[in-house]
Amino acid sequence: MGGLATRRRRKIQALLGGLVVLVLLAAAAFVVVQRPWDADASRGELTTAAEPPPVVAAPLVAPVPASAPVPTPAALAAALAPVVGNPNLGSFAGSVSDAASGTQLWSADPTKPMTPASTTKVLTSAAALLALPSDHRVETRVVRGATPNELVLVGGGDVTLTAQPLGSPNIFPGSAHIADLVDQIKKSGAPVDTIVVDTRAFTGPELAPGWLPEDIGNGFITPMQPLMLDAGRIKPLEDESPRTPTPALDTGRALATALGLDPAKVALGSAPPGAAPVASVQSAPLRDRLRQMMVLSDNILAEAVGREIAIGEGVDPSFTGAASAVMDTLRKAGFDLGGVTLHDVSGMSTDNRVPAGVLDSILNAAAGDKQPKLRRMLDYLPVAGATGTLADRYASGNRSAAGWVRAKTGTLSVASALVGYVVDDSGRILTFALMSNDRPPDASRPALDAIASTLRSCGCQ
Repeated sequence: MGGLATRRRRKIQALLGGLVVLVLLAAAAFVVVQRPWDADASRGELTTAAEPPPVVAAPLVAPVPASAPVPTPAALAAALAPVVGNPNLGSFAGSVSDAASGTQLWSADPTKPMTPASTTKVLTSAAALLALPSDHRVETRVVRGATPNELVLVGGGDVTLTAQPLGSPNIFPGSAHIADLVDQIKKSGAPVDTIVVDTRAFTGPELAPGWLPEDIGNGFITPMQPLMLDAGRIKPLEDESPRTPTPALDTGRALATALGLDPAKVALGSAPPGAAPVASVQSAPLRDRLRQMMVLSDNILAEAVGREIAIGEGVDPSFTGAASAVMDTLRKAGFDLGGVTLHDVSGMSTDNRVPAGVLDSILNAAAGDKQPKLRRMLDYLPVAGATGTLADRYASGNRSAAGWVRAKTGTLSVASALVGYVVDDSGRILTFALMSNDRPPDASRPALDAIASTLRSCGCQ
């Protein structure tokens, strides 16, 4: 798998619905539409109803039964045998567990280190929920500079800041606005003709091992700096927009332009010690940013969250520090991370390795009673055949898993993964981690979906 680093990556996107250990029967929503006209057979005419009748939708959302039987390992293995033997899975590893008891019911090489792609974000999300308050916010400040007319824009790590007009849509709803900084600066009366940008809040290299510079233009990454607009997007409303190679300077230039200053004069620099405050804005709460991280599968937001965890743990806010903080937080919570190697916390690095059993254990703790703080993460997962990266999967052909599987997807050029939970045919909640390496996604993803569909349809008693 060493050749992965030279191959084109494919990023995951996700859009979420809200559900916590409940059955969402999206596929079985019942819609009644009566035609507002009828043909008169004798005269060949149409008569139009005065009022079109209402469209009635009745999705079923119900708690799973506590008495649902647990699949037996032998029956589950027999049901899975035909689909897990699919050669399109390539190098495959998987784990399936019972949510209520935490018992592993089936596995295939669950301790084998695999390329996780964006399912790495499951680790990052879990560590953030364990380590930080759900209302944690990140501050961006403006302070007085070293000269009388100089202001310094100090990045604190909020990559969701936006220059979109107040009240306009932006890629991260609820984010802080440049316009608010401008308003505060004007109200302060601070004279200004120069903007300096301070990026010292993050340390270390700006690109992780396994990150390719060309992926900046491809829209997957940008240099990790503690100050940027819309996670570095050049087109702020487009998820897959190309990103900028100079995110912090671009943010300073946006502030300068909004103040009527020459953006060409913006430069990197440092705030003086004890500099007087002029303005500040705060990010959306962590809980909202974690949802957005999983909704968009945004690599830059994931890396910024990792640095928040690192700062909270007292380690360097760098790629190395973030990876260390995520792993240390999970170990302290009792998770066995044997076989895990992280070079970033987003999954863009092709050098990451995570066993399927580790990912399953985290989802299992969230779905069961082991880690109540992780329960919120279940609501971040796309719904099969309905939302996010699973919207166009399970939506045709065999639809048995549509509405019943919720999972985080992971996709690189020759790596695919599916990590989540399903309510089986008997009403039992099963968690799973399914990982395929050495096959292209167009081959491996249908094979992974077939496994999840089998979990849904198999009561396996």
